[in-house]
Amino acid sequence: EITTRLVGSEMCIRDSEKHLLPRILSTDTEYARINLNFKRRQGVEKKMSKNIPFVPAEALSKLWRAIIEFDMLSAGDRILIGLSGGKDSMLLTAMLAEIKKFSPIPFDLACYTVNPMFADNFPKKELTGFCARYGLEHYSDDIDVMAAFAQKGGSPCFTCAYFRRAATNRKAKELGFNKVALAHHNDDAVETFFMNLMTSGQLRTFLPVTPLSRSGITVLRPLLYYREQEIKELVDKLQLSPLKNPCPYDGHTMRQEIKEHICKLDQRYPEAYEHLAAAMRCSDKQELWPAKPADKEMVAKFRSFWQRTTKNTSEIKK
Repeated sequence: EITTRLVGSEMCIRDSEKHLLPRILSTDTEYARINLNFKRRQGVEKKMSKNIPFVPAEALSKLWRAIIEFDMLSAGDRILIGLSGGKDSMLLTAMLAEIKKFSPIPFDLACYTVNPMFADNFPKKELTGFCARYGLEHYSDDIDVMAAFAQKGGSPCFTCAYFRRAATNRKAKELGFNKVALAHHNDDAVETFFMNLMTSGQLRTFLPVTPLSRSGITVLRPLLYYREQEIKELVDKLQLSPLKNPCPYDGHTMRQEIKEHICKLDQRYPEAYEHLAAAMRCSDKQELWPAKPADKEMVAKFRSFWQRTTKNTSEIKK
C-alpha cells in the first residue's frame, strides 16, 4: 500500500519499506517526459553494446536530479571517484559510468582507492577489474591509517576520514582531475546532521557540492537523494559484489549509534526521518536565535548599558 503526503514543496511517496521518492510537483510532467526520452536512448545503446554492464534509466532519476539541481557538471570536467569497494561507491561508479554515455555535458571519469592497510590482502585486482568493466582507469595508494592514529591520537574514525580525504584530493590534483565524487547517501547526510546537533550543537551536514579553496578541487555527492535501503536493493539488482569492510571499528562507531537512534525515533514518530531531512534545507521559515556574540562584544554591550544607567541617574539628581 502506497500513501502520499506533502512535505514542504515536495511530494514524498512512502511505501512499506519507507523509501522516499521526492519529486517537484510543478515539474512532474516535464521531468517524466525527459526521463522517458533518456530511457529510449538508453535502450538503443543497450542493444548496441550488450556485453557492457548498464544501470536502468529508472534507477538514475535521483542521480540526474542531484546533478541538475546542484549544477554538478561543467563541460570538460575530470571526475575522480572515491572507490572504497563498498556498496555505495560501487553503485556510484556504475551510475556515473552509465550517465557518461548520455550526458549532454561531456566529462571524464576514473576511480581512486585509498588502502588504509587494515588488512594484508588489499583487493587491488578485484577493484581494477571492476573499473575495467566500465572502461575506467583505477588508481590506488597505501596509507597506514592505524599508524597515523597511534601517532596523533584522537578519534580513529576522524583520523581515517581525514587521511583518506586528503589523499584523494591530493591524487586528483596530481592526475589533473578538478572534481572528486564521493558516495554519501541521504542516510549519511541525515546522520551527520543529527550527530552534529547532538555532539556540538551545530545545525550542519556535508553539502551536495563543496569547493575546496586550498586545493582547487570540488567535491560532489551525487547520491544524496538515495536512501541506504534503495542502494542495497539496486546493488543486488545490478549484481554488484561489494567487498567486505576491513575496518576494525566497523559497526562500533558513534555513527552506528546515531543510525540506530534515528531508526528508533522513526519507529516512535513515523515522520522523524523526513523532518530531519527537511531541516537540512535552508528555509525562510527558520526561526533561530541570533549568532552568539563574542566575549568582547558582550563586555562592550554591558558597559554601554550600565554607563547609560549611570548617566540617566546623574541627570535625575540635577
